[in-house]
Amino acid sequence: MIDEGAETTNGWVDVPHAKIYWEGTGDPKGVPVLYLHGGPGGSLGKGGYRKRHDPARFWTIGLDQRGCGKSLPTVQDDLGRLSQNTTQALLDDIEAVRGHLGIQKWIVTGVSWGSTLALAYALRHPDRVLGIGLVAVTATSRDEVGWITDGVGRIFPEAWEDFAHAAKANPGERVVDAYARRLAGVDRDDARSAALAWERWESTHISLDPYWQPGPMFDDERERMTFALLVTHYWSNDGFLAEGQEIMRRVHELDGIPGYLIHGRRDISGPVITAWKLHQRWKGSHLVIVEGEGHGGPESMKALAQAVEEIAAG
Repeated sequence: MIDEGAETTNGWVDVPHAKIYWEGTGDPKGVPVLYLHGGPGGSLGKGGYRKRHDPARFWTIGLDQRGCGKSLPTVQDDLGRLSQNTTQALLDDIEAVRGHLGIQKWIVTGVSWGSTLALAYALRHPDRVLGIGLVAVTATSRDEVGWITDGVGRIFPEAWEDFAHAAKANPGERVVDAYARRLAGVDRDDARSAALAWERWESTHISLDPYWQPGPMFDDERERMTFALLVTHYWSNDGFLAEGQEIMRRVHELDGIPGYLIHGRRDISGPVITAWKLHQRWKGSHLVIVEGEGHGGPESMKALAQAVEEIAAG
């Protein structure tokens, strides 16, 4: 049982045009473990990730990604610099936190979008990575974005029709591009309307998850806007991982780095095919399919904790 009273320290790191919030739980002399949250546009939330690893053995580091959570400024308050919020900027931010904390190497973990970011970080800085543990694995390819914003509509056709109609897309414009345009637009009333429509769709396509709870994803309007704004910004731009930077194309570069790809069989929003394809291309990776779960869940998180233990053991 993880000690829920383990000491947590926190702070902010100054980076160009932003302040990145970080927090660390456990023994600063222990094995460092980085946790990257989902989204894009999510946050560390209530900090459940802090309880995942033994604080006597590990130092678990979390950070709120640029523009969301406790990092400053929030994206909706800094729309003029939205174009600078990219995967490459997030990787620079992670490195700034690592340097600030004096960490040489760490185990890198991530959930959902956080798994994409973890893989992108490892590809840029393989010398900083002891191993990789991922849950609800994504690579944020155009194919994956097309599935979650269009293809999965084959399962929820009535909801997708409403979602597509609410996009107010121009002729030839992809649904995700229409939402990204409106959410970043000068008409903030229209942006709020788009955020609500986006939230309804998100709530629909995760509704087959065994742990789904009916109701809206966000109670707070600003959190809803932050999430919708950033997720559409990144998805509309292929996660800023196109033109030779696609993770699926490059994952073989991680051969020799231990990796665990943990994925729920019942994940409709992000089918297990991505984790399977990555596993086929990455020597030294382990594919763990959790039969009874969807897009993450308690068994997946237990598998992630075990993966981190195995990486640390060498």
